[in-house]
Amino acid sequence: MQAAFASSRSANGVAGKRAYAGIFDEELRRVLPQGRPVPGETGLQSGAFSRPSPVTNDPSADHLVELRDVEFRYEERAVLTGINMRVPRRKVVAIMGLSGSGKTTILRLIGGQLRPTRGSVLVDGQAIHELSHAALYRARRRMGMLFQFGALFTDLSVFENVAFPLREHTRLPESMIRDLVLLKLNAVGLRGAAELIPAALSGGMARRVALARAVALDPMLIMYDEPFTGLDPISTGVIANLIRRLNDALGATSIVVTHDVTESFKIVDYVYFVSAGVVVAEGTPDSLRDSDKAFVKQFVRGETDGPVPFHYPAPGYSRDLDLEPHK
Repeated sequence: MQAAFASSRSANGVAGKRAYAGIFDEELRRVLPQGRPVPGETGLQSGAFSRPSPVTNDPSADHLVELRDVEFRYEERAVLTGINMRVPRRKVVAIMGLSGSGKTTILRLIGGQLRPTRGSVLVDGQAIHELSHAALYRARRRMGMLFQFGALFTDLSVFENVAFPLREHTRLPESMIRDLVLLKLNAVGLRGAAELIPAALSGGMARRVALARAVALDPMLIMYDEPFTGLDPISTGVIANLIRRLNDALGATSIVVTHDVTESFKIVDYVYFVSAGVVVAEGTPDSLRDSDKAFVKQFVRGETDGPVPFHYPAPGYSRDLDLEPHK
């Protein structure tokens, strides 16, 4: 698997070619025959794939993402309150909770689509919400995003969908883009589907294509918004396995927003539970399985009785049926 996610970083001259081939020797010898262009003086935009070293004098350097006392309000409604999260480098972290609890809002804050009302959102030591438009654009090139339903371009083939970020953010020659796209598709098991259009794919296949596109630029941070929604058990297992394996192969950091306890607990290193815009619990999957907190127990075990009620608040049933005596 590690060979399948071959690094796209630039290299210079013969030395660069040897270093590139040395990392993923077998895969690259197969897909880069003699005479084929290799990374190096190919017009790669500066910084498109580079991953800067952590700031060693920063005590938070071991954490790629950090939210500090984050509050987000939509008009007068508080969506998030006092959110504190740390996502360690090269780990997979889940954010779990009920629908509407603010999980996806957290992803949007990390990606810079939203700005916090109060607090700080740091990614690789940078305050994302304070970046200029150009700096935010550069930062996003180092992030990959898998949307809830894939969000593939319906008028483009599978190949063209995965090639899109490479063409948008680099000046690599088409021969190199072709090799990289096929590497990513092969890694998710869909190299043979390269010429299909999204309408011809099953839900699980479409999600895998979206995953290949999300990692096309070898991002340092990969975010997943409900990656298991609407998938059959086999496809769910495949996606979960790919999330863990590609994170380790790329040396990336992953944040997974999900409701799926069973699959998520198999692959993640740490979990944050969010309820009504507040972090109510956090810990490793093993510690949360044994948690005595009522909300966590109800969520993890799928119980009907607990702090999350079955009935939506309503007046007395007898009143609705006009059974109460008239005054």
